[in-house]
Amino acid sequence: MTSKRFFSVLLLSFILVYFSCKDDKKVIKQTEITFSKEGELTIFKSDSSQVNFDIEIAETEYETQTGLMYRNNMEENHGMLFIFNDMQPRSFYMKNTKIGLDLIFIDNNNKIVSFQKNAKPYNEASLPSNVPAKYVFEINAGLVDKWEIAVNDSIAFSRK
Repeated sequence: MTSKRFFSVLLLSFILVYFSCKDDKKVIKQTEITFSKEGELTIFKSDSSQVNFDIEIAETEYETQTGLMYRNNMEENHGMLFIFNDMQPRSFYMKNTKIGLDLIFIDNNNKIVSFQKNAKPYNEASLPSNVPAKYVFEINAGLVDKWEIAVNDSIAFSRK
């Protein structure tokens, strides 16, 4: 092998090794999901007071599976209302959910029937309704207690 050929082979080998070992880390950024008002929801409490929210609505399969996943935060007067076609026991989890939530389970007569309070971010444990529900309303963790929302309080909502 000539020295010129040897040098060419050596150079080609070096180039191949250099580029095959190159640290080509691509950063994949999650697109930030922002709130999009789709309606309003009012909770009517037994003491005749009300709590009002701007809401997003989840009713398609994709929307109900995704819910509030990947959100970085949520305003105190915002929430997500999940609407289902029937009354049955519901179960949620916090996979890929970055913010703590209170889950409010509501029957087909718009009465609150149960809660799961202070659901922890990223926790994949089941959060069951324990009774049949048609709607699930998710708000920031701690708000059920702060506003003293109770079983048998009722809701009304409207679409934008």
